[in-house]
Amino acid sequence: MQGTVDGFSYGLVTPLVAYFMACLGGALGLRCTTRSMLVAQSWRPGWLALGSAAIGSGIWTMHFVAMMGFTVRGAPIHYDKAMTFASLAVAIVMVGVGIFIVGYRGARGTALFTGGTITGLGIASMHYLGMASMSLDGKLEYNTVTVGISVAIAMAAATAALWAAGQVRGFLWSVGASLVMGLAVSGMHYTGMAALSVHLHGTSEPATGDSPASLLAPMLIGPLAFLLLAGVVVMFDPLMVMGKPTVVPVEPKPGIPAHTHVRHSARRLRFRPRRTVEHRGTRTPQNR
Repeated sequence: MQGTVDGFSYGLVTPLVAYFMACLGGALGLRCTTRSMLVAQSWRPGWLALGSAAIGSGIWTMHFVAMMGFTVRGAPIHYDKAMTFASLAVAIVMVGVGIFIVGYRGARGTALFTGGTITGLGIASMHYLGMASMSLDGKLEYNTVTVGISVAIAMAAATAALWAAGQVRGFLWSVGASLVMGLAVSGMHYTGMAALSVHLHGTSEPATGDSPASLLAPMLIGPLAFLLLAGVVVMFDPLMVMGKPTVVPVEPKPGIPAHTHVRHSARRLRFRPRRTVEHRGTRTPQNR
């Protein structure tokens, strides 16, 4: 029996909140990635790790906020907690691999393509692993073509976002990139949901059960708290908004050593002329 699927049981509330969470995670992650390119090598892994966790948590939160509005008529939905949090780990790890590639190799050429591809596959893997964590009295089936389109959207969105992070053009540039990334991730999610069809077994009587919101809300507390903490770190870093490097690069000039700081003292050194010493006395005659 074909199940009736409703992805907007709360109207536009869940799509809008999900889009906001995707934009928030994307903005924090992109700013951290941008910041990593402006600091010393010792601080770079920390900023890249924070950016990876922010983007991964943002898209994971976006997915399950959107899933709060997903219902199947006559079939209560349950979620496997272990697989649900495994999808979060997959998102953070795969997004982290892509971000570290771009952070160390630069947002151009092969590094950008590789990092964007891995990050996009991480986003898609998180989505479909999260869908696999659902259990109901039925079978989930997907349209292969639509699934391929959703994966392509995720890869394109990730590549564009990483390219924007590598431009280092200030706060407004990152905000615009995060809005585009949030739109693309949300589009990827609902494209993947459009590929879904549910066939109910009909072996159990229809029951109401717990709502998806009551099941998913406790799982979202941790990632939401982390995004709040990451936002505090970003806001209190003075260079995050300005997007300026910590050390101004010095233009190399011939004959001038790099990073040389000349301190001028208040007193000037007085140089006394060397006195010519006259040697008095008889000279030893030579060739006598």
